[in-house]
Amino acid sequence: MSNPEFFLARQPIVDRSRQLVAYELLFRAGNVGHAEVTSDIAATATVIRNAFMELGLSEALGEHQGFINVSADLLLSDLMDLMPKDQIVIELLETIDITPEIVERCRELALAGYTLALDDCIELDPPRRALLPYIKIIKIDLMALTSEQQLIDVARQMRHLPVKKLAEKVDSAEQFELCLSLGFDYFQGYFFAKPSLMRGKQSTQENDPMLLKLLGLVAQDAETEELERAFKQAPHMIVNLLRLVNSVAAGAPRKLSSVRDAIMVLGRAKLKRWVQLLVFAAGNQAGSGSSNALLEVAAVRGRMMEIMAQQRYAKDRELPDKAFMTGMLSVVDALLDKPLSEILQATGVSAEINEALLQGTGVLGGFLDEVIETEVGIGTPELTNIQIEALRWVQDTRKDI
Repeated sequence: MSNPEFFLARQPIVDRSRQLVAYELLFRAGNVGHAEVTSDIAATATVIRNAFMELGLSEALGEHQGFINVSADLLLSDLMDLMPKDQIVIELLETIDITPEIVERCRELALAGYTLALDDCIELDPPRRALLPYIKIIKIDLMALTSEQQLIDVARQMRHLPVKKLAEKVDSAEQFELCLSLGFDYFQGYFFAKPSLMRGKQSTQENDPMLLKLLGLVAQDAETEELERAFKQAPHMIVNLLRLVNSVAAGAPRKLSSVRDAIMVLGRAKLKRWVQLLVFAAGNQAGSGSSNALLEVAAVRGRMMEIMAQQRYAKDRELPDKAFMTGMLSVVDALLDKPLSEILQATGVSAEINEALLQGTGVLGGFLDEVIETEVGIGTPELTNIQIEALRWVQDTRKDI
């Protein structure tokens, strides 16, 4: 059974010259034009997962900023540390009860360099005024205002605040011109563009047992080797991990050649928060937990190539990890129903792996050719034995999940 689809909407935010400056990323449960939110934290977790891991921020946002709605629970959680400070605007939902704990958390995030925005603000009551030292953007919902005069009054009230004002739900040229005259800085609404839907194949499925296993391992602060072994049992999770590293680290400082590289670049704290995020997001997934035959092919290929590297290049300690990564990624285009070149660009793998997969060159490309020949029944006896060993490894690892 193929993996279920994921959906993510984004709506442009423009400046006074109507130039694109950002997108608001919006939750969608399916191929519909509106959100069906049953849990704020699960919806936002799903948006983050889809933007950071299923698509990658480079595809979801390009070079622009992204506004993400955040509830009180998510704001207070460690998951905020996954947000790249230079590209994500944390948008505080209007439903948040502004407690001293919330004010202190906003202070911490602002001091750490995060950009905070107040959502759907039509008045500055005393609790929201307490947040102003930490807020850079205030979003004013035009539909929540009862008259043009009320808009003028709200704009005057906020005129001298050291914040940017964003008019949202701007639906006509007249509204845009009025907001321009009132000094608004940014604009969002149907007059400029409706939210556009982005979709693709999920790399993780609902009730994936590997999620709970990884959650247990990171909670126990397991050794890197144990985490690496766990990831090798779930090739689809490796793709997610690679995209996350590229999104959160704004491009890894070095090209990635192994699962170990990705874990080290991401860091233990962010790895733990990522697994927690996936567990939160599972509540909004709509697929089955059925295993996918392609995942087994990916795992077998990866293990076969790893064994080949260990046996033929015993002195090269890095090659087995690169070989596993190459074999695992060799079917990811079929798994996610996307061009392989596009996926590799989002994962930030090393040139050696990239060329092996796209051009079939180098030692890794040669290994992959041999593995594919073995799959169609024309491999050597040596490779047939390696294939049997790899299949046994996959079956054994399933028992451990």
